[in-house]
Amino acid sequence: MARTGMRVSGPWRQQALILGVVAALAGCAGNREPDFEQFTPKEIFDRAEYELETGNYDDSARYFGEVERLYPYSDWAKRALIMQAYAQHRDRNYEESRSAAQRYIDFYPADEDAAYAQYLLALSYYDQIDDVGRDQGVTFQALQALRTVIERYPDSEYARSAILKFDLAFDHLAGKEMEIGRYYLKQGHYAAAINRFRVVVEDFQTTSHTPEALHRLVEAYLSLGLKNEAQTAGAILGYNYQDSIWYQDAYTLLTGQGLLLEPAGSGWLSGIYRQSLQGKWI
Repeated sequence: MARTGMRVSGPWRQQALILGVVAALAGCAGNREPDFEQFTPKEIFDRAEYELETGNYDDSARYFGEVERLYPYSDWAKRALIMQAYAQHRDRNYEESRSAAQRYIDFYPADEDAAYAQYLLALSYYDQIDDVGRDQGVTFQALQALRTVIERYPDSEYARSAILKFDLAFDHLAGKEMEIGRYYLKQGHYAAAINRFRVVVEDFQTTSHTPEALHRLVEAYLSLGLKNEAQTAGAILGYNYQDSIWYQDAYTLLTGQGLLLEPAGSGWLSGIYRQSLQGKWI
């Protein structure tokens, strides 16, 4: 293998050197794996960055990994480790990205890039969240990891993004409960449906699904002949979401049976209504 012998200066010299290293690391004999030990950590790192910029994320992660392997405990290894996590994430190798990010957090917990490593770890879960019809275990993991970013690094540049993603993931879980609840409601399994909608109202009340959950409770309770509970669900809906289309539908359902949207009885919804009046709910 031969390196470039060009004599240039300034930015062009740096670019030529990087391209020379890229050519050297590419190998001179077909697809033969280069002997990484003959290169400096900077040369391997530069090649890894080149592969990253050209979209070869798998090769980029491999080169960053070689820097970490050959020059452990060096500043180059530290930089390569966080970049390895990033390259793996771009390649959608989420488990490998998570592993590299966790190693960074373990080895360099006080480093300025530890916040980014934790954010990458959270993204490795968040970006795997599928549609609401799938298992939501990964969503819980994403929430836990995003919460760590928010609580451990509140002043970092990643905290705001983590908060937004946390809210979206939280909303996603509520959507899962709603999907199952709707299915039970359609099948006439009203008690099972009520249990799902209750979870949304009690545990996910800040999400966008709460107005519909209250309306579905009105439907389910009316179907069971439980008028007090239906009225109370309607009252909560009217107090908090009077401009919602779900309120209009609930109003039509209840008044169509001669019922008012006001609290009645002493069930669990009555407690929610009292919390609403006290400003302790929503």
